[in-house]
Amino acid sequence: MQKRSTMKSNQTDTARTLSEALPYLQRYEGATVVIKIGGNTISDNTILPAFARDITLMKQVGVNPVVVHGGGPEISQLLSRLGIESEFVDGKRVSGSDTVEIAEMVLAGSLNKRIVQAINSQGGQAVGISGKDASLMACTQTDPKLGLVGVPTRINVQLLQVLSAHQFIPVIAPIGVGSNGTTLNVNGDTAAGAIASGLKADRLLLLTDVDGVMDADGQLLTQLSADDISELRENGTLKGGMIPKTETAIAALREGVRAAVILNGRIPNAVLLELFTDLGAGSLIRL
Repeated sequence: MQKRSTMKSNQTDTARTLSEALPYLQRYEGATVVIKIGGNTISDNTILPAFARDITLMKQVGVNPVVVHGGGPEISQLLSRLGIESEFVDGKRVSGSDTVEIAEMVLAGSLNKRIVQAINSQGGQAVGISGKDASLMACTQTDPKLGLVGVPTRINVQLLQVLSAHQFIPVIAPIGVGSNGTTLNVNGDTAAGAIASGLKADRLLLLTDVDGVMDADGQLLTQLSADDISELRENGTLKGGMIPKTETAIAALREGVRAAVILNGRIPNAVLLELFTDLGAGSLIRL
């Protein structure tokens, strides 16, 4: 009797969750959501399949997901194996010609196809591309100290719109192209923000390995404005890798993205929790 009672309780909870999801399913039908994931997520054999299943489900219920990925750790590992020393300036990788060649090999090659295969194995139709395909991500070099590192200046949104309209899920490696055809390495968060801006996405989800933006006491801040972000940075609460993530979020909001969320991609079903439940996940940022 106890087992039957527990099963009935679980079924009731599941039914309630599905019922509560209805208005969110209606809300996001036809919406574009850009999701950025890091290399650590891609390399985790338990997290990636679950992420791929969530992305496939999003497409199935009428959302248009666009996946952008990084891969810094994998690039560093291959550079080390090849005897090429990694150099950083202010926490950003210096990209010479050898480094960019390796970055393109890793990002547009093995990592990109790993995500594509994971989504396809869940029944989705993922297509792997880089910012060089159809000049998806035209870039300029902004800091000579960083070498062949680009910042997106134009996004070919038509390519992404065509793919989404035909039920494909774009999976984008952050490799851009300069005005003279030069291959440029692009920060994954920066690429995701620019793509979300170009698409005027409903949501930009930046998946990381922490729960979101924390206050001085280490408590999660679930809703933030641009002014709140500025205050946290000025008083020293906001630091490290969270600074460029919040900068990316705010820049995207100012370019027409409706809202941005920084959330923990290691939490099971984090993307679905954020989009389709009352509780949400992570830190929601609006202007």
